Amino acid sequence: MNNFNRGIYLLDEPEAALSPQRQLAFMSIINSLEKAGNAQFIIATHSPILLTYPGAVIFDFDQSPVETIKYTETNHYQLTKSLLDNPERYFRDLFD
Repeated sequence: MNNFNRGIYLLDEPEAALSPQRQLAFMSIINSLEKAGNAQFIIATHSPILLTYPGAVIFDFDQSPVETIKYTETNHYQLTKSLLDNPERYFRDLFD
């Protein structure tokens, strides 16, 4: 919170050093600044957690032309959900 004030912030994968719990805390900070009208965030991320931020506009740069998509349509969300739903399948494919 001490590093953010008023302005537009461009962040490249801020989740890289954050645990899932800290990612949620980070989203709370973003929300507080956003609601106060003090800041806007443009974030490049692979985090399925950060992708769920309410009202986020997600641009998919894997498409040409670039398109907006729902977080549930991102490759990162789909892979994470699939792995958590059935880890044995992934381990079977990875380790055999």
